[in-house]
Amino acid sequence: MTIKILPARLANQIAAGEVVERPASVVKELVENSLDSGATRIDIDIEKGGAKLIRVRDNGKGIVKDELGLALSRHATSKIHTLDDLEAIISLGFRGEALASISSVSRLTMTSRPATQEQAWSAYSEGREMQVKLQPAAHPIGTTVEVLDLFFNTPARRKFLRTEKTEFAHIDELLKRIALSRFDVTINVRHNGKLIKQYRAAKTEAQAEKRIAAVCGNAFVRSMLKIELEHQGLKLHGWITTPDGARQQSDLQYCYVNGRMMRDKLINHAIRQSYETSLRPDQFATYVLFIELDPHQVDVNVHPAKHEVRFHQARLVHDFIYQALSDALAQSEHIDQPQQTQSAFHVEEHTSEPENTVSFDSQPADKVARSTSEQEYQAIESTPSYPGKAGYQEEREALREARPRHEWNESRPASKPKATERYSEPAPSKQEVKAYQELLKTPDLEPTPSVTPREPAPQAVVESLGKAMNVVQGRYVMMADKSGTCLVNLAKAEWLRVNGQLSTLHGSLKSQPLLVPLSLKLDDELLQAAEQLQATLVQFGIELKSRSNKALMVMGVPQPLRQQNLQQLIPDLLSYAASYVAAAKPLSHSQIANWLSDQITQVKSDYTLSEAIQIIADIEQLWQGQLPLGDFTFVRPVDFSATIAAFEL
Repeated sequence: MTIKILPARLANQIAAGEVVERPASVVKELVENSLDSGATRIDIDIEKGGAKLIRVRDNGKGIVKDELGLALSRHATSKIHTLDDLEAIISLGFRGEALASISSVSRLTMTSRPATQEQAWSAYSEGREMQVKLQPAAHPIGTTVEVLDLFFNTPARRKFLRTEKTEFAHIDELLKRIALSRFDVTINVRHNGKLIKQYRAAKTEAQAEKRIAAVCGNAFVRSMLKIELEHQGLKLHGWITTPDGARQQSDLQYCYVNGRMMRDKLINHAIRQSYETSLRPDQFATYVLFIELDPHQVDVNVHPAKHEVRFHQARLVHDFIYQALSDALAQSEHIDQPQQTQSAFHVEEHTSEPENTVSFDSQPADKVARSTSEQEYQAIESTPSYPGKAGYQEEREALREARPRHEWNESRPASKPKATERYSEPAPSKQEVKAYQELLKTPDLEPTPSVTPREPAPQAVVESLGKAMNVVQGRYVMMADKSGTCLVNLAKAEWLRVNGQLSTLHGSLKSQPLLVPLSLKLDDELLQAAEQLQATLVQFGIELKSRSNKALMVMGVPQPLRQQNLQQLIPDLLSYAASYVAAAKPLSHSQIANWLSDQITQVKSDYTLSEAIQIIADIEQLWQGQLPLGDFTFVRPVDFSATIAAFEL
């Protein structure tokens, strides 16, 4: 086979496959060209869903006669000329392929008149010939592009067009996005000769709200919050809704980067994360957001149809969006306000009145209401003699004895969303729960043997994990090698992964600065604990800075804590540390790592095999041969002797 240069017609048709997916793609390219030309009014006529006719008329700058033919050539554009222009694109179109690609699969007529010409000229190009014909025409200042018989010369692609109603629905959705991106432009839409939509230019805030209501509906406007924030060259403005405005589908999510409509994964993740504590998994946030930044800091040349962008400082943009939306929702009191829930431990009498608590804004009553099961677990946790406690909990029992009981306060983290749960030891039975609740009423009594969990029978210690074979009940992974088969508890493995990430055995953790430092108002006890443990916390990558009026600034945290609710976690950590400071007890790095691991480890109820393999790979790398293979809460050998014996009967 010989190598040849593709004919211009074939090359344009191949390019059309990237640019022109359906009639809506043609409308997008033509309307963006109109906006780039400075148009303030755009009239769009559609016939038969765009398959028969697409006409876009604007009052922009227009194109001079000598450049009309050139405009239909491939890689011809007025928007970039040098590499520097490509690295700082501010226009919507820039590749110079749209008109050439569209004309290669349709019958295209472009009529234009700039202000410098008294006569308008028309350029006609048909896909099969690709020859541009110029002739004089009557036209006001501006440009009209008329696209007839889309895909007439590529019947295979025309066959894949949907119904007229479906194709026009795609065009309508596209024009909604454009209408929200440019409030200063009037857009009129006709379909089959009938005026369908009329977006009038908005010059006041009330007019802007009318356009938002026309696109997103009145329900959006009733529950929307205005956002406006700027930080280090990044600007975010627009509207989000409270959780009351959430929908069952993601059809009202409009985001723009430097005026370019976008569906970017990084932006979507930041927005979803800011709503994660206030929306159910089946709900979707609604918003109209505009992100503006230096064009040099964003690359728009990463997708043929310009649907995606790449940020040079992706983490900065992500955290900026997350922090801005989280703060806005919190200030409007439409998400869970961080709260410090306290409980006092007393032997002689039990009371729910805590002393020396950390002050935070309180939650609505329905937010802090606890289920019966949570109360049961509180009863167990409040019983010093309950045998199923983690290592750091046992240490706190000893500290209670060394400290006056009326001073002991323990912070509890707020419950996580239902999709995840904190790592804990195996849940007790209902009988055990009931028995330990009774113990709260008679604290001087010891637990009866009938409710004390039995110690497991001695088992052989697993020597190595081997290869992952299968996931059992969604929570355990079966692994095997030449030495035998074992079952790994994925909940404990998740805890070990977090604990390994928080280990300081190989040096201090790297602190990642917060985009917006977090300010916390704390009492004297917690401030003293922060001051005394500052060197230790720095080794964990937790950077705290004292301020006046009993305030503490969180400047940076390590990567494992980046996505946590720091407004709650940091005071909880200081409260835990304060108990050691008050008792003059040393607090080791492993104790802090264990405590943090207990707080931030999230466990799924159903793992896939690929997820299990990733967890095992992570902990083997983090622990470097030091995994606790003798810990039966982590891994147990599987004995097939009974099954084999059954075969031999």
